[in-house]
Amino acid sequence: MTGRMIAVVGPSGVGKDTVMQALVDAAPQLSLVRRVITRTADAGGEDYDAVSVPMFMGMQAAGEFALSWQAHGLRYGIPVSVDTELAQGCDLLVNLSRSVLGAAKARFGAMPVLLLTASPAVLRARLMARGREDGHEIDARLARAGFALPGGINAIHIDNSGPIADTVQRALAALYPQKDVTQT
Repeated sequence: MTGRMIAVVGPSGVGKDTVMQALVDAAPQLSLVRRVITRTADAGGEDYDAVSVPMFMGMQAAGEFALSWQAHGLRYGIPVSVDTELAQGCDLLVNLSRSVLGAAKARFGAMPVLLLTASPAVLRARLMARGREDGHEIDARLARAGFALPGGINAIHIDNSGPIADTVQRALAALYPQKDVTQT
């Protein structure tokens, strides 16, 4: 049995981490990929392994990442341990940058992509509420919100402007159209 790598993408503030955790809570066959990131451990947001840039580069050189990339001044890595989980039949949710989707598709093969969206007003409110960026940085993030996906990537578009339960229901119906995944 082989599991699927499921990419979750979308602009900053769209709620990727919240949606991913809610999906895992609702569907027992889903698991989260814990990323390795070159940011401080106290930065908040997702659960990740914080490492220094030299440590990341050493891990990368040692072949410890199935996939790695740079975005927003940080380095991100997906541990090669995902291969074992996929081989065991686990479906894995991973927060990816839109820019790395082509490489991820090449590495993991058929890979559903959930593209989360939200209205500009909702994105702005969420970015302001999390308090990580000033007004200029928020404006810059919002300007990037509409960037297109790379060619050859077909995504499942899910609007996350409303209640999280609605988003989860739509995402699970798209990922598992033939069965009730909330039952074990």
